[in-house]
Amino acid sequence: MTSKAKKERNAANARTVLAYIVLVILAFFCLFFFYILLINASREHVDIQKGFSALPGAAFIKNFVNVAKDANVPVFAGIKNSLIVALLSAGLSCYFSALTAYGLYAYDFKLKKPAFVFIMLILVMPTQVSALGFLRLITKMKMADTIFPLFLPSIAAPSIFYFMYSYMQSSLPMSLVEASRIDGASEFKTFNKIVLPIMKPAMAVQAIFAFVSSWNNYFMPALVLSTQKKKTLPILIASLRSADFLKFDMGKVYMLITIAIVPIIVVYILLSKFIVEGVALGGVKE
Repeated sequence: MTSKAKKERNAANARTVLAYIVLVILAFFCLFFFYILLINASREHVDIQKGFSALPGAAFIKNFVNVAKDANVPVFAGIKNSLIVALLSAGLSCYFSALTAYGLYAYDFKLKKPAFVFIMLILVMPTQVSALGFLRLITKMKMADTIFPLFLPSIAAPSIFYFMYSYMQSSLPMSLVEASRIDGASEFKTFNKIVLPIMKPAMAVQAIFAFVSSWNNYFMPALVLSTQKKKTLPILIASLRSADFLKFDMGKVYMLITIAIVPIIVVYILLSKFIVEGVALGGVKE
């Protein structure tokens, strides 16, 4: 082996080592806050007030029992409500956004461009601007203090629609759609049997984002819900943190936050395989 080849090999090894060092540092910073959360969830309120500790405490079970038995914080009802809202929001937003994107992608009609522009204009409108009108609307429809207004509007999700539309432009050949039409399949059958399997990676990515966004949403549930047993986890966490000084327990707060993070991790683990499959398929050229 020549000296030049040795230098190139050493340089490549050095770059590999440097890349691993950077990845380890990034992984440390990403996981460090989860580690601290778990540590504080296992400590008592008095110990947390003393400051930082890298070692776990002995009050993990105690904090969990205290949270579960707190009559003012119905944690299991909150988990159920948050799961229903987040799952339905993710499912409805992904399916109907993909269906809308397919309609604009696969059909040519006169109002195609204006329709696309109109959806993009809705995208830049903040939720807070329409909150008052939305609250009046659901009050007239007798849906106030119910979970229906928390997931039904997710049927119209402009950001997810734009992502789906862009993904179709790069990954969905019209020849497949035309071949399905020639075979006599209906448009809904074509969409459900041909388009959706191709859209799995995009659906998985947006389902994760939609689930997390709905799970962590505080503004709209706080505006709509008033009954304690109908409230979602973010509202319960906020109510636990706003307790008076004599009832305030940081151990319970950290435990409730830990419980709230678990479903997000589970959803990511379940859907991450579709993202990996999409990356692998995207690397295959025709």
